[in-house]
Amino acid sequence: MAPQPDHGEDSYAGNGKLREKAAIITGADSGIGRAAAIAFAREGADLVLSYLPEEEDDARETARWIEQAGRKAVLAPGDVGKKKYCEKLVETATKRLGKLDIVVNNAGFQRTYDNIADVPEDEFERTFRTNVFGTFFLSQAASEKLPKGGCIINTCSIQSFEPSANLVAYAPTKAALVSLTKLMAKALGKKQIRVNGVAPGPVWTPLIPSTMPKERVREFGKNTVFGRAAQPAELAPIFVFLASEDATYVTAEIYGATGGRTPY
Repeated sequence: MAPQPDHGEDSYAGNGKLREKAAIITGADSGIGRAAAIAFAREGADLVLSYLPEEEDDARETARWIEQAGRKAVLAPGDVGKKKYCEKLVETATKRLGKLDIVVNNAGFQRTYDNIADVPEDEFERTFRTNVFGTFFLSQAASEKLPKGGCIINTCSIQSFEPSANLVAYAPTKAALVSLTKLMAKALGKKQIRVNGVAPGPVWTPLIPSTMPKERVREFGKNTVFGRAAQPAELAPIFVFLASEDATYVTAEIYGATGGRTPY
């Protein structure tokens, strides 16, 4: 990517907010997932990193930063759209890290189409399977292992509330995640497990140049108050807050970080 995104490699300084916690982060190889992983590690957490097998090199780079912070990084490639893999992730965390305190459902898939008729059936299904099914499958499995005070954080989007016409499959999945977040918060509240969502606006992640026409990439983020897209590092502190003891009375909330475009 040009310019290279900022994941907080040289800027994020931890304060022990997640000391000795154990977390799973999906889509942890790059973008918001990598930024959250680096921040969590510098706050004292050990991590299981979930990512697609073809992103192995990027995932190892994320792991390098975690280990540099003195924390454990367990690499666990696979497809979150498959329930058995999600169950295995939870099993891996409890076996390799000894417990599971935090789940970040961040993995996402998107493509842009100017014509709704061009969206392939299998791609529409894949988008829902990755973004929605994966979030549910992992949350379902984790709910049996998360302790009192544990938490789940879902990456939603401004697209949940202000869908772009060319994100025919992606935007509806993010709307579904808002509903799922609020539902799970109620369902798991009796176990004292908190569930929240983060709804970013435009963020400079690999999804953007890989899924958008070049002319749209050049304009990406210019419709915000700041006239630019966010860097992944600017989202990481929100995930840290929601995972920490600072947010013990926060659940069923959707935290926006849209550069002034907040439509909700």
